[in-house]
Amino acid sequence: MRLWAALYGIIWVVLLEFLLALLPTAGPIVMDLHAALGFLIIVFAYVNFRGLRATSVPGRVKRIARSTFQLSILMAILGLLLWVDLGSTWTIALGLTLWDLILFLHVINSLAIITQAAAVAIAHDMWEDREFVKETRPGEAPPPAPVSLGPVPPRP
Repeated sequence: MRLWAALYGIIWVVLLEFLLALLPTAGPIVMDLHAALGFLIIVFAYVNFRGLRATSVPGRVKRIARSTFQLSILMAILGLLLWVDLGSTWTIALGLTLWDLILFLHVINSLAIITQAAAVAIAHDMWEDREFVKETRPGEAPPPAPVSLGPVPPRP
């Protein structure tokens, strides 16, 4: 898989996870699909980090990709804790259980992953297109550079 496809692919997988989590009843099939997509997020995060590490993209982009991979591992750990119902009977405060806290951290973590994945994908695109080389004047928002698709064949 090409790097740009993996960089944007993780965003779509996390979005599918959000949509899946919105289903009102989570039966065993939904939970299995959620776990499978979670594993796919880890794979994408690793592929993205490994792919970016092999480029000369700026270090900040590589560090964000690394932390996205690390967050994906944390997400899996939190997901496993939720799956085994850890803390579902332990009330912490205000009627909330430890399980509720873990779920909150799981959701916040997923928001961090999709945010960081989008930042990495955009930064990589800008680096690849050398958009950081040319500065613009304050207040200026130039149109995107034209895309060359090669020579245009003559019309029949």
